[in-house]
Amino acid sequence: MFKKKRNAICIIPARSGSKRIKNKNIIDFCGKPLISYSIQIAIKSRLFDRIIVSTDSVKIAKISIKYGAEVPFLRSKKLADDYTGTNDVIRDAINKIGSNNVKYHFCIYPTAPLIEAEDLTKAFNKIKQKNYDLLIATNTYNSNPLRSFRITKDKISFKWRVFAKKRSQDLEDLIHDSGTFYIYKTKKFLKFKKMPKATSFYNIDKFRSVDINNLQDLKFAEFLYKYNKFKN
Repeated sequence: MFKKKRNAICIIPARSGSKRIKNKNIIDFCGKPLISYSIQIAIKSRLFDRIIVSTDSVKIAKISIKYGAEVPFLRSKKLADDYTGTNDVIRDAINKIGSNNVKYHFCIYPTAPLIEAEDLTKAFNKIKQKNYDLLIATNTYNSNPLRSFRITKDKISFKWRVFAKKRSQDLEDLIHDSGTFYIYKTKKFLKFKKMPKATSFYNIDKFRSVDINNLQDLKFAEFLYKYNKFKN
């Protein structure tokens, strides 16, 4: 049977050298390797012609293939250090697999076990319908950062005094990167060096998004995963 092309490729960047959580991308998360959740959500969404894991690790590659992703190359060590940006890794993967002519590329982080296929579908519909160049999955802040304090020699003061007397409901609404996924319009992405003007967002429910950087984050994400399964 002829398989319809979807004009989108998913790339999951998963290097081996995590500092704060050893082997973070493949650590056990509720009984399965953490990366497996991102792979399986990508598969479930049915949005992608290919699901590629970019890694420098043979071990991560084997686990990724087991759960349904492709690993057509091993990433070079110089693109797997603490200073290499995500955009560089995605561009490298596009060049390696020759997908420059595919209209859209997703980057889904291997540490996003709480997102759902519906999130990917809704975000994809938005970037296509509104013709944006980039879409970032975001979260709202628990409290507005415009009223932040700065610390100076054990004393605090307002970072921005102009907002000191403002009521929280009168402050500008701000959002932040959720650390879950991005969608790029490929031709624009391969050219831009900074965030394009035509950048939009897809806001994710806080119960389905934790930026996992340390063991505390990992435990909280596991709690939310179990909570969401119980709730549904």
